[in-house]
Amino acid sequence: MGENRIIGNRLYYLTGKLIRTDREGNWENTRGGFYAPVLFRPHKSRQSDIYFCMKKAVKRIAIALASVLFLCIVFTVDFFGETESVYGKITVVLDAGHGGIDGGVIGVSTKVKESTINLAIVQYLRKYLQAAQINVVLTRKDSGGLYGLPIPGFKKRDMQKRRDIIQAAHPNAVVSVHQNSYPLSTHRGSQVFYRGDSEIGLALAEKMQAELNELRKEEKPRSVLSGDYYILNCTEYPSVIAECGFLSNPQDEALLITEEYRQKVAYALFRGVIAFLATSASSE
Repeated sequence: MGENRIIGNRLYYLTGKLIRTDREGNWENTRGGFYAPVLFRPHKSRQSDIYFCMKKAVKRIAIALASVLFLCIVFTVDFFGETESVYGKITVVLDAGHGGIDGGVIGVSTKVKESTINLAIVQYLRKYLQAAQINVVLTRKDSGGLYGLPIPGFKKRDMQKRRDIIQAAHPNAVVSVHQNSYPLSTHRGSQVFYRGDSEIGLALAEKMQAELNELRKEEKPRSVLSGDYYILNCTEYPSVIAECGFLSNPQDEALLITEEYRQKVAYALFRGVIAFLATSASSE
């Protein structure tokens, strides 16, 4: 039947195979068998401890199966290796706000341009989405704007070009990436906007906001806000504006100028998009 051994703060049960044997996760043969870890809880029987361990294992298996099911809902793989959604190819438009002579807001300390950060986050987000076999369309691919010549009316031409790209793509979702600014430098955090009369836009915004809140979980969570912005109103496709941080706040700025944090923001946005697509696919 084997025997028990207490190592550190855990109770281990000797069986006949190989498994990790200590709190650091090291693997080691033990007299031809192994000590299987069971959380040590004083005043409980071995049977209770084994039951507790099995319960945790079942929970982990359930979570893993749910994750697999989640991915199956979003994607199906054909015999030729191409991955598509269950309703056809998924397309997401990524819009890096501003560009060219329109740099957007600037960092309070470093004077970094919003347009530079927006494009960097979009490029990381594109890689994550493409790795999931999602078709990605960018409105802005480089540091330039979409207005042509920098003459009067450039902002209107720029926004109309973005609209045309979105309409031509027929996307499942549109994500416009921006950075925020406010006169009070104490304001910080991420904020997602959607068009007030768009239920599907609200659904996308809520998924995105939830992931951004998780990224900044040490702060008070924000709720989505409706907004009257051209990029949200110019088409009927589900669209959001993701304000990823406040460049008027020194702490947010310090994070947003690093590649590491930009990647984290992009991955949070990616998770939000995937969660939205999964919900959309399961409800159709």
